[in-house]
Amino acid sequence: MSVIPLLLLAGAVTALHLAGAGAGFPAKLILERAVPVRGAPLEHLRVRDGARHGRLLLGSSSLPAAGVVDFPVDGSANPAIAGLYFSRVKLGNPAKEFYVQIDTGSDILWVTCSSCAGCPTSSGLNIQLEFFDPDKSSTSTTITCSDDRCSYALQSGQALCSSSDFSSSLCGYSFQYGDGSGTSGYYVSDMMHFDTVLENEQFLNSSATIVFGCSNSQSGDLTKSDRAVDGIFGFGQNDLSVISQLSSAGNFPKVFSHCLKGSDNGGGILVLGEIVEPGIVYTPLVQSQPHYNLNLESLAVNGRELAIDSSLFATSNTQGTIVDSGTTLAYLAEKAYIPFVNAILASLPSSVHSFALRDNVCFVTSDSVDESFPSVTLKFMGGASMLIKPEDYLLQQGSIDNSIIWCIGWQNNKGSGITILGDLVLKDKIFVYDLANQRIGWMNYDCSQSVNVSTASGKNEYLTAGQLDVSGSSDSVFSKLLSSNNLLILIYIFIIASL
Repeated sequence: MSVIPLLLLAGAVTALHLAGAGAGFPAKLILERAVPVRGAPLEHLRVRDGARHGRLLLGSSSLPAAGVVDFPVDGSANPAIAGLYFSRVKLGNPAKEFYVQIDTGSDILWVTCSSCAGCPTSSGLNIQLEFFDPDKSSTSTTITCSDDRCSYALQSGQALCSSSDFSSSLCGYSFQYGDGSGTSGYYVSDMMHFDTVLENEQFLNSSATIVFGCSNSQSGDLTKSDRAVDGIFGFGQNDLSVISQLSSAGNFPKVFSHCLKGSDNGGGILVLGEIVEPGIVYTPLVQSQPHYNLNLESLAVNGRELAIDSSLFATSNTQGTIVDSGTTLAYLAEKAYIPFVNAILASLPSSVHSFALRDNVCFVTSDSVDESFPSVTLKFMGGASMLIKPEDYLLQQGSIDNSIIWCIGWQNNKGSGITILGDLVLKDKIFVYDLANQRIGWMNYDCSQSVNVSTASGKNEYLTAGQLDVSGSSDSVFSKLLSSNNLLILIYIFIIASL
């Protein structure tokens, strides 16, 4: 079976210096996404995303200046292939590589440790799972409850300590997720190793001391092999998040960017720094929110604004709009969903035949989706608009003869006023999380192309990244994922019976 090469593109970043033992958690950066079963029907993906939404959780360095810290990105937005994006981190001494989900909806990096109970030992994603063993790393130290870094985590509710033996007990954690799964363990301090690209396209090995979670217990969906990875790496904006901790040292910009490829081969770009391409538009983040909330003001289909009260999108405890790379699909607030679907249906030509499949609206057409389906525009505060192509709200579910079956991938967030923009929307776009200026920017982009990333020198310098061939075992991650999809057979039978 031929190997599908993964091309990663990096941008320029700055020098990074992480404080030593007395500082707050330094951590490293990464994107993640929930893992649905390959080829899963939409109702299963809704269940997984719904569980995922319950998951949204409340040192020294040797990094060179003017280099680009880029993270490899594997995974695909296509639920029939992977339905997630993940990256790799190198931890310990000697360094060991771990696959971790990329998650903008949580804050803490944790990986499975050698003492883990109930943890998977194999993965249906065709990756080799690893276990971190603190005793086998010469630079690893456990964090006790008397450590200042543990006190910092205790204040944010992300650490646990025994009251009976506070000074000597390990600084622990326990995260329970809305799908019933969970993980618990303790914090360790060790080296994280980076691949840094210099302006002359040379690679430089660099590292920083970080604190991360060592998981010794997992439950629920985290134990299932079909979607198993080594851990989770959060990109949230909490004080303990990766980007916040790196920038707290003062030598690193509080901004990261990604461009996730929507093709079946997947992959993409993930860099520490600000991608700067002509055409990126920005909208402010909603202040004092635990997630990346934006001020969505209106929706338009084929250029016609829908008759939806803008107050429906105002941010509160029960409503608002969240950008979350950990959600596979996209979810519209209940009161916005029906007007959205009706507007799509009203815009279709007679050559497109629609039908209901369970709770989904689906279509059969032999024409291209760009010619048959309308574009959608999301309008945000400050005049920033996000153009949604048909491929960003439809999922291909199979074919009959020369016709393609499509279903609306945006789901009705029943009983909720929350709108969530998941990977179905985020793919094939540059996204810039400029936390220093409390804004998010985006533009449609071919994520197989190179990008410009600003340096942190303040000198208005830019580096253009080329396509980097990434060696390693993950290059063939998807070579075994293109298997037959039993769901398509069921859809065929349903449609034929309906004709």
